[in-house]
Amino acid sequence: MNESSQLSDLFLQGQEEEALKYVQDFLENHSHEQLYDELLTPAMYRIGELWEKNEISVAEEHLATAVCDFVLSATELRNKDKAGRKKAMIFGPEGEEHYIGLKMVSAMFREEGYEVRYMGPNLPLDSALKLADEWQPDVVALSGALAHRLPVLKTYAETFAKAEFKPAVLIGGRAVTLSSFADLHIKGAVVVRELGALREWIRTGKGSNDDTLSTG
Repeated sequence: MNESSQLSDLFLQGQEEEALKYVQDFLENHSHEQLYDELLTPAMYRIGELWEKNEISVAEEHLATAVCDFVLSATELRNKDKAGRKKAMIFGPEGEEHYIGLKMVSAMFREEGYEVRYMGPNLPLDSALKLADEWQPDVVALSGALAHRLPVLKTYAETFAKAEFKPAVLIGGRAVTLSSFADLHIKGAVVVRELGALREWIRTGKGSNDDTLSTG
């Protein structure tokens, strides 16, 4: 069993302290970027797959998510320099309940010096637009986990891409890695398929290669 599967089992068992120690041990020899990309993301993807196959219950999925949330919050780095920071607004569209990926993205933006407003999952479009119009973020990042959320994700992304304050619009999450995403054409949004590509985009404004990040 690989590291991410071992960690996902700790999440499913509700083992908060053991999961935190497992992650802290991992961080002794790895970066936070590797933590998100190589350990936490595959662990939660596995849990999502088990839930979709009815191999775990909704309660078990919620427990695993809560433990992962605890570990993520306990190990997050924050950049304390507040001078002239860019702003990122991060959330999931209405009907999207998954949020761990959003929190990892929020953590990554904070580490890179952004002021972040993490709005959580299931945010109605009208409310999201109103908040964004008032705050004027430089980046709007959206995430979806399941294939049937893709049309809603597209609507949100294309709406924000047309906003007067012209934010960069990023979309990611497990949904954009699915085969059904290939036929979805989203105008004006940057598609981020893994966190290494996101880090590259934050630092340079472009992806490291076309396979992991592309513009619709």
